[in-house]
Amino acid sequence: MKKLFAILGMITCMVGLSACGQEEEASGPITTEQAVEYGAATVQQMDTIVTQGAIEQYVDQPAVYAGLESWQNALDDIGKFEGTDGGSVKFDEDEVLIYVNVLGSDHDAEVEIILDSTLSSYVSITTNVSYSTGELMKNAALNTLIGMGTVFVVLILISLIISCFNIIPKLQEKQKKKAEAKKAGEGAAQEAPVVAQIEAREELADDTELVAVIAAAIAAYEGAGSTDGFVVRSIRKSNKTKWQNA
Repeated sequence: MKKLFAILGMITCMVGLSACGQEEEASGPITTEQAVEYGAATVQQMDTIVTQGAIEQYVDQPAVYAGLESWQNALDDIGKFEGTDGGSVKFDEDEVLIYVNVLGSDHDAEVEIILDSTLSSYVSITTNVSYSTGELMKNAALNTLIGMGTVFVVLILISLIISCFNIIPKLQEKQKKKAEAKKAGEGAAQEAPVVAQIEAREELADDTELVAVIAAAIAAYEGAGSTDGFVVRSIRKSNKTKWQNA
């Protein structure tokens, strides 16, 4: 495959030599017709290389490799390559610009080939697909909608993030209140037995005389000489009537 562009280089040299005898007809190193033919041959060779999937063989030639990639990407819109249809040439002091008109089944295109002034190497190769006015307007409108849609989506996301700044403190306060309520409930549960013991002791302390009488009565009933062996821990009022107790 690399021989294809080498052959084109040889053709260029031959064209240059043949143009030496026709300097009065040329405004550059070669005539316009010769340059257009050279550009058309380059396009044909590019299509052959891309069709055969041999692009990677030209990685070491950046300008050629970029041109092949540009042609490959453009084929999606061009469709089937149907040949070339003339072109134009522009001669600069340091470069030769060749514009080749390409015919396609879906869209036409223009391949821009830039060579150095000696026609010995490629500077760049670019394929530009020709779109209709309606297609250009459609693409422009689509790009505008996508751009505006992206902006609105970003603005909505920013608004949601800002609104979260007001919700987060409320959630934190709610969680804090729940934690405090839970802690207070646990503290009350722990204090309940202690309060009950204190109340029992207070109740027993208020009935000291009654406790002494009851203890003496129990000691007398048991035949004990003292009340040292008896301990009255609490006194509860019975809800039964005297007849029920009898």
